[in-house]
Amino acid sequence: MKRKWMQLALAIVATLWMAAAVAADDYPTKPVRLLVGFSPGSATDIIARIVAASLNAKFGQPFVVENRPGANGLLAANAVAKSKADGYTLLVTNSSAMTVNPLLYKDAQYNTLKDFVPITPVVEGHFIVTINPANPRTASVASFSELIALARAKPGTLAYGSAGAGNLAHLGIELLGAKAGISMIHVPYRAASMAQTALLAGEVDFNFDTPSSIAQIKAGKLKALAVTMPRRWPELPEVPAIAEFFPGFDVSFWFGFFTPAGTPDVVVQALNREIIAATNQAPVREQLARQGGILTLSLQAFAAKISAETAQNADVIRRANIKID
Repeated sequence: MKRKWMQLALAIVATLWMAAAVAADDYPTKPVRLLVGFSPGSATDIIARIVAASLNAKFGQPFVVENRPGANGLLAANAVAKSKADGYTLLVTNSSAMTVNPLLYKDAQYNTLKDFVPITPVVEGHFIVTINPANPRTASVASFSELIALARAKPGTLAYGSAGAGNLAHLGIELLGAKAGISMIHVPYRAASMAQTALLAGEVDFNFDTPSSIAQIKAGKLKALAVTMPRRWPELPEVPAIAEFFPGFDVSFWFGFFTPAGTPDVVVQALNREIIAATNQAPVREQLARQGGILTLSLQAFAAKISAETAQNADVIRRANIKID
């Protein structure tokens, strides 16, 4: 009797293994949906469409981008988390949606590492510490060190803008404040572009700006004092990294691919392999580089990165008592 059970168990295992192999060989057999939680034309949307075009050619099936904007990516993330775990519904999103939303939003009905399998990031971005050289309140500031010195000399008076409470720029400046021992006034706006406009108008004194500010920097309308990545940015080689003053400081953001938890490993591995391969194609790489630096990782490394960033963000949120009503 025991022998029969063993034979049955082996047969079941063999059947499952063969089914998995077939799934890997045949995947995909129908269109794959890529849900993007941000508007058409956003960085996340552009990146999704660039990679989707390459996957179309590789797999011979359409990879169709669907935009479901709202609540900083919450709507799309929740939809994917609840979808069938078969590799035919993927999420393309940014780090804020996956390492901040579950910490701040009461209606975030997902846990990133429990409800999703992180496939790989494809692009990494960072912030630039900027001031308006025409602003009389920061007229004496010519370097990052001088900005910190001014903030220490006038605690609670320098104002900075962001794209809203709890976004990564807000958390990044709060992290800087904790490391530098300074306090500042947060002025939230509805979008990063509005925060940049406020800096140009002199409404705020400095920002953690996105690389889209490079045109204003090169035109002399904004002055770059530092970058938030752990090393200098080749686009602005003379501008130091904050890590040169506060070792280990790293506030960067990424755009990546996810699939629902429970998706067959062979499908996940195939997606990881082919998305990384797509980023190594010269035309794709050239297009993605316009959105930031290319960054791809193994499944394990991506999950570890998400875990570390979530822990850092949770600590900043707790220390700064950041809340979303």
